[in-house]
Amino acid sequence: MKARTKIRLHRTVLFVLLCFAGCTTRTPAPADTPKPHTIRYLALGDSYTIGQGVEPEERWPVQLVGLLEQQGTVTEELVLIAQTGWTTDDLDRGIDFEKPQGTFDLVSLLIGVNNQYQGRDIEAYRDEFRNLLARAVGYAGESPGRVVVLSIPDWGATPFAAGQDSQRIGAEIDQFNAVNRDETERAQARYVDVTAVSRQAAQDRQLIARDGLHPSAKMYLAWANLALPEVQAALAEGSP
Repeated sequence: MKARTKIRLHRTVLFVLLCFAGCTTRTPAPADTPKPHTIRYLALGDSYTIGQGVEPEERWPVQLVGLLEQQGTVTEELVLIAQTGWTTDDLDRGIDFEKPQGTFDLVSLLIGVNNQYQGRDIEAYRDEFRNLLARAVGYAGESPGRVVVLSIPDWGATPFAAGQDSQRIGAEIDQFNAVNRDETERAQARYVDVTAVSRQAAQDRQLIARDGLHPSAKMYLAWANLALPEVQAALAEGSP
């Protein structure tokens, strides 16, 4: 099972001292540079998290990392456990297989579109999503405020859904999102609605990747910007 992607970012500051023979003045030592705030980030999901259809640097969690760095927060380690086609039970097994170690400063969770696509029972989704959310909270040091859940995007707005009942798809996506929002609020985790922007793809094809189904880098950036305020609030809670 190839599900996990680990990205480590190392920042090295090089101080170069130039000495010239016969120099009568000394170059003052550089001022101490404040150490950046570093975090570990675990992203759980399916094709939307692994970034099917886009380059690795265009995935929404990676673009989120870039936005955080602009604010002075460096992601030392980003671990993605996700795979195209995964349902809630697939993700649960994927976590078991990968066994991520330690506590993470931030955990994101986006799962459920394949449950809807496969016509799975919505109450079974509730139970499985609740379990995944509890696992996410555990990886966040039992701090639910450090877990950010994203809503399921509406694939009915994509070219892939042409000839299908897009209204029915959208209505079912809304039902699944009502469940994951309810469970997120019960757990006191954080919730980000990306469904509305996903529906803009019906008018703006630049929001869709070449495969006609998955988001483009442009849409993933929109998701990252939507998530940023909740992520910043999560990280402001202090170390787990």
